[in-house]
Formats: sequence, C-alpha cells, structure tokens
Amino acid sequence: QVQLVESGGGLVQPGGSLRLSCAASGFTFSAYAMRWYRQAPGKEREWVASISTGGSTNYADSMKGRFTISRNNARNTVYLQMNSLKPEDTAMYYCYVRITSGNWGQGTQVTVSS
Repeated sequence: QVQLVESGGGLVQPGGSLRLSCAASGFTFSAYAMRWYRQAPGKEREWVASISTGGSTNYADSMKGRFTISRNNARNTVYLQMNSLKPEDTAMYYCYVRITSGNWGQGTQVTVSS
C-alpha cells in the first residue's frame, strides 16, 4: 500500500531554515508527481509546491524564492528546503501523491517562533 512518511519538522527562529523529507513506498515513485501542502491552525490546507516526474517545479506565490522542492528517485524521497522562514509559515506540512486516488502522509510540524 502507498505510504508517505514526512520528517524534518521542528522549532526554528524567524529567518531560519529547515529541510523536510518525505519517504515514499508502495508505488513506483519515479512515475508520479509529488506535492507538499501545509495546514495552519484554524486554516484550510493549502498547496505549497509540486515537482513533476521530470523535475519541473511549481510553487505557491508566497513560497517562491524561499522554498525549494526536489526529489531523489533512487531514494524514493521528496524534499522541501525552506529558507527565510516566517512565523506565518508555522503549520503542519504534508506530502501528497495522487495515484488512483489521493494519498497523504501523517505530516510534520513546523513552528517558526522566537
């Protein structure tokens, strides 16, 4: 079965950086586009970034220039490098893949606070 396991979240000061990882299993990782989403307390889940099978990337406007999505097909892992973090980036971050239906990981918490 499809499994997505996020890691790398934590507490970071404003202006700091974090690198999230999402380890995938149960499907042919290299054949599917991958996405990151996030959900802040009291808000709807929002799309953060996507990466295609060929490595093309797209970002939500508020993340452009600060976040970088990448993938390592040999390791079945997708990453989200987050720089210049702001308090408003505080959220649970989720990995997502759509195969026959959508699949979510359990999320990893990112808290940006001084």
